[in-house]
Amino acid sequence: MKIQKSFKQDKASLYLVATPIGNLSDMSPRAIEVLKSVDIIAAEDTRHTKKLCHYFEIETALTSYHEHNKDSKGNYILQLLMQGKEVALVSDAGLPCISDPGYEIVSQVSDEGYAVIPIPGANAALSALIASGIVPQPFIFYGFLNRDKKKKKKELTDLRYQGFTLIFYESPHRISDTLNAMLEIFGDRRIAIARELTKQYEEFIRGQVSEIIPIASDLRGELVIIVEGSKDSPEEVIWWEHLEMEQHVEHYVAQGLTTNESIKKVAKERGVAKNEVYRAYHID
Repeated sequence: MKIQKSFKQDKASLYLVATPIGNLSDMSPRAIEVLKSVDIIAAEDTRHTKKLCHYFEIETALTSYHEHNKDSKGNYILQLLMQGKEVALVSDAGLPCISDPGYEIVSQVSDEGYAVIPIPGANAALSALIASGIVPQPFIFYGFLNRDKKKKKKELTDLRYQGFTLIFYESPHRISDTLNAMLEIFGDRRIAIARELTKQYEEFIRGQVSEIIPIASDLRGELVIIVEGSKDSPEEVIWWEHLEMEQHVEHYVAQGLTTNESIKKVAKERGVAKNEVYRAYHID
């Protein structure tokens, strides 16, 4: 067991500093003060952070810390702390570690006995949640779904009966595919999509999944999807009842089963002969 007393220790600290997700006015005075006072800022994209520092007249030196160099730079940051140098970690927007790099270095330096101090600020997930009109708690923040369609459907299937409100991040070029997958697996639930939070073109789209799909391809900017939790349980619902037999088979194929395994499973669930499912999938 380790107990961290953030402001009662004589070692250097790692500060996790929230940065604006769009509107620069959301940068807190404390965040600015910390970024000015530390010895170095580890940034996801130094070019992006350099602009932020210039705007707030922060002259602290920068170094990169991102997904592709996190191992080597993690060791570098630890060495800086061992030398007594204070380090701040920032991502391009919002809180470090939330769908952004940071977890590994936090784990590494805390294991070595250095304090990890959060400097709160803007967060897209919670900002979207509180304005969604959907029950805000309990909730599950999932982040980005897998880009692979089969793996994405498997992830959604695992969440199918989750009663908590669900929060996802998504990109504009994958939003249509994601909403169609949600409609297939979750059913026509109530959702809210927040885009361009805190920016000039901030927008909330609230409605049923089926209502939003037709306009999904027109959505631009960074997207947060809030999905109401399931009101069903596996015992109460025949989840596939709205699917055609072919779609039912495709559902299991998308999860990684072979075609024959999928046909056999569908036949058992529907209580029909295997050759009937085979004809529907391969012939009809």
